[in-house]
Order: sequence, then C-alpha cells, then structure tokens
Amino acid sequence: MEKLHLTVACGEYDRTKALQTGAVQPEGIHLNYIPLQAEEIFYRMGAHKEFDASEMSLSNHITFASRGNSPFVAIPVFPSRFFRHSCVFINTDSGIQKPQDFKGRKIGAPEYSITAAVWIRGMLQDDFGVKTHEMQWCIGGQEEAGRKERVALKLPPEIRISSIPEDKTLNGMLESGEIDALISARAPSSFVKGSPKVRRLFPNYKEVEIDYYRRTKIFPIMHVLVIRKDVYDRHPWVPRSLYKAFCEAKDRAIANMHITNTLACTLPWLFAEIEQLKQVFGSDWWPYGIEPNRHALETLIRYMGEQGLIDKPVKVEEVFVPNLAGEFRI
Repeated sequence: MEKLHLTVACGEYDRTKALQTGAVQPEGIHLNYIPLQAEEIFYRMGAHKEFDASEMSLSNHITFASRGNSPFVAIPVFPSRFFRHSCVFINTDSGIQKPQDFKGRKIGAPEYSITAAVWIRGMLQDDFGVKTHEMQWCIGGQEEAGRKERVALKLPPEIRISSIPEDKTLNGMLESGEIDALISARAPSSFVKGSPKVRRLFPNYKEVEIDYYRRTKIFPIMHVLVIRKDVYDRHPWVPRSLYKAFCEAKDRAIANMHITNTLACTLPWLFAEIEQLKQVFGSDWWPYGIEPNRHALETLIRYMGEQGLIDKPVKVEEVFVPNLAGEFRI
C-alpha cells in the first residue's frame, strides 16, 4: 500500500536528525522533512499553512486553542526547550542591577506573545515580584525593522504595549539606551559583537537556571509539533504515528550521546555534561508526552492568563489532539 506523503517543517536538531535522514520512518508515512529556522517556519505555517505539520510556538498554539478556532492540532512533542535566564539583556547605562529594577522600565521584545517572553515575564513575577503591567513593552524587529505580532492581541488595558518606529530595531535601541532591556529568544547582535553597552542580567545564568529547575522542576517548553487540522480530519491516525516516530528519533539521539569511545557532539566535555544532567534532572531530561510535562504546561497556561494572552482558562488536554490521551496496553 502506498504511504501517505507528508511534509514536516522543523529545526535541524540532533533529536530529529533520524527523521531528516530517514533512519526513522513514521508508520504509514513517507516524510519530507524540511529543516528551517523557527521564525520562518512559524510565519509560513501561521500565515499560509504551507506544511502538513510543523514546529510551532507553544504559546501561540495555546492562544489559538483557547479561542476555539485553531487551524491546527498539536501532539506532545517538544522540539525546543530552553531555560531563558540567559536571554535577558540590559543596557549598562540603564541603572538596572537586579530583576526588581525592571519595574517602570522600557522592555523590548520581538513579539509580546512569543513563548520565551511569556516564560521570562512569568519568572520575573514568580521569583522577583515584577508584574507584567509594571513594565512598558516595546515590540518590533530585533535585527531587522518591521517585525509584527503573529497573533492578534486582546490585552487588558493595564498592560502597556507599543510598536517601535518602523525604521528602528530593538538591537539598536538597546545599545543606544532607548530601551532599558531586551528579552528575546536570540542574543542581540550588539551583545554577540561584544558591545560594552549591553550585558546579560544574569551573567552566571547556568547556576541560576539549575537553581530555578531544582526549585520549580520546570524545564521551559518553547515549541510544539502541530498538524494542520484538515490533515488530521482526513487521517486521524497521523498524530500517533508522528508522535511515535519523534519519540524514537529523540531516544536515538540521546542513546548516541552515551557512546563513550567517540563524541557524538562537538563538545569536549560532553560526558561531564551528561553526568551533570542526570544529577539535576534524572535519566530523562527532555521528556515528550503530556503527563511528564503537565506541571510545566499548566504553569505556562497560568502565565498566559496573567499576561492577557488567553481569555479563558485552558486545560492541558485541550491543547493537544484528543486521540493521543492515554496509552494502549498489550
């Protein structure tokens, strides 16, 4: 029987490499894996639905799901996770010395709704008492002028948000001091190039992030895998087939890291990192599925409600395709 041809757009990750090469093949599917950067995937899938399935901003998908008119269904595969304390940058002349100094400041973000920003704002509130409405949000392109929100916002009036001038970038405004700080999934080019005007809020971010995990048991989820709803309606078996294949690809990548006669990654102390990961997380530091991630997912949903990104409470199960709830037994 001929297999179903599906195109999946996703990042070029070790945890999905076996799907890209064809070493892992989803049951009943001939997979065309297109490796792209996240921003391009999100724009092309969100605006034009170009792919059968793709990586997607988790916060954007939750917003769509909360409104009841999402063109996608999601499976609990999380291609991107990232502790975001390293992604808070400040202007060195702003006078900001600690997170509490963010109150009353102008904070830049490429989009208010991006998942990285949701997690950072939630962390600022829970750990440091800085609430979203106590900052002024400046939205626009980080490195290229003219970026817009992908999701239409319906924010409460106490949250102050404005677009930066069309001819300016957040990177330039951070370096010049026109904004006090920037939160973003990407390090600004001014920081990468070593500008003395830009530094991290948390220079010792690894220590801070390990402490955050030990306290909260949250490894923040950034992206989820979505499938176009019309594909799911025609082929309701596709989500489980893709879920199983993505799990197998991830398991292969992690197993490959444990081969001790050679290094799977170009990291000299890879095995020291793995040993530390096991000390902090246990054996599974990148789980897929709903239950192992319920606490992180419920926390993100809470943050989105507090930050005005969803109008009504959403249950975790409502975020994902229903026929992946539960497991079969033999």
